[in-house]
Amino acid sequence: MAEVIVTRRERFSAAHRLHNPNWSAEQNQKVFGLCNNPSGHGHNYVLEVMVKGTPDPETGYVIDLKLLSDIIREEIISQVDHKHLNHDVDFLQGINPTVENLAIAFYQRLRPRLAGPNYRLYGVRVFETENNFGEYFGE
Repeated sequence: MAEVIVTRRERFSAAHRLHNPNWSAEQNQKVFGLCNNPSGHGHNYVLEVMVKGTPDPETGYVIDLKLLSDIIREEIISQVDHKHLNHDVDFLQGINPTVENLAIAFYQRLRPRLAGPNYRLYGVRVFETENNFGEYFGE
């Protein structure tokens, strides 16, 4: 049977600061600009999680999208929503929370929970703005 990709979209609001502690204040300002504000700044993020697999012959599902939503909410949304990503999120400590790094970190956090008998995590897409997003599909 053919494999299919299903996607679940969730939203969260969070603050972050783009900053490299190994650089001078001048270099951080030059590279990150307003995103280097010492107090941080916020975004209304959109997270898309893609799961690939073979539809179950009895249900037609690759994965129950309610179950997928529950997993995303437990592993990601409950940890990051209305938080400062640099300070409040344990699994992001030491990571510069660019949209690229968020996509990788979210994928790595979700992968163990999305390894079913007939499906697997395919990819993660994180929208920071309507026009800017990062996506990661694993190694």
